[in-house]
Amino acid sequence: MIEMDHVVKRFGDLVAVNDLSLRIPAGEFFALLGPNAAGKTTTLRILVGLIKPTSGSARLGGHDIQQEPIEARRHLAYVPDFPFLYDKLTPIEFFRFVAQLYQIDESRFRAGCDELIPRFTLEEFAAKPIEGLSHGTRQRVAIASALLHDPDVFVIDEPMVGLDPHHARVVKDILEERARRGMAVLISTHQLEVAEEMADRIGIMSQGRLIAAGPIDEIRRQSGLGGPLEQSFLALTDPASPREPAPAGRSNSPL
Repeated sequence: MIEMDHVVKRFGDLVAVNDLSLRIPAGEFFALLGPNAAGKTTTLRILVGLIKPTSGSARLGGHDIQQEPIEARRHLAYVPDFPFLYDKLTPIEFFRFVAQLYQIDESRFRAGCDELIPRFTLEEFAAKPIEGLSHGTRQRVAIASALLHDPDVFVIDEPMVGLDPHHARVVKDILEERARRGMAVLISTHQLEVAEEMADRIGIMSQGRLIAAGPIDEIRRQSGLGGPLEQSFLALTDPASPREPAPAGRSNSPL
């Protein structure tokens, strides 16, 4: 489970995240949308412990990311919009490095590689230095390595960047499969069609606030518009139409 309670992040006079509360239970696929500078990436970085909030708290699997960082990160996989990989390693060496970080034993490591390397079509690249791989192939390596320890929480910023249509479909399928098995998935994306296709719930941020949240029909209701998600998104994020923050809990959930 992902939990954020009244999170605020200030950079000087700039309020990048403004009183954000959010609950994403196990097994839910949540897509976070918003215009540029809405606070999405800052929110993700606070959640995974890369940035300390000015106030409020974030928890992964019940563990506060600031107070219990090691325990919280045991539950987590995070792929940023520009993933860092060790360029001198090969993908298989990088996977082994990740396995050692998470104390994955050899049999589980091999089983994970046997599943993920062919799934992401990495066989011909597995023994080649990462520095020579294309951007899309590096993205596949980053996502596959993040899934290696079978995380409870998966956070990814712009998951489809650099991916061709085939591998974008692979990522969609595997994230949906893992969500059905109980993984909480949080993606941040500008691709509205990805959110519309995949997400159980959608959240829309604007000027640091979560201004709408819920299943797509609820987003349409909050915007007052039917039709494509794009219409609702544009209406809700119109700077001339300020809105109250959305409630934190999941629709039809006691949270």
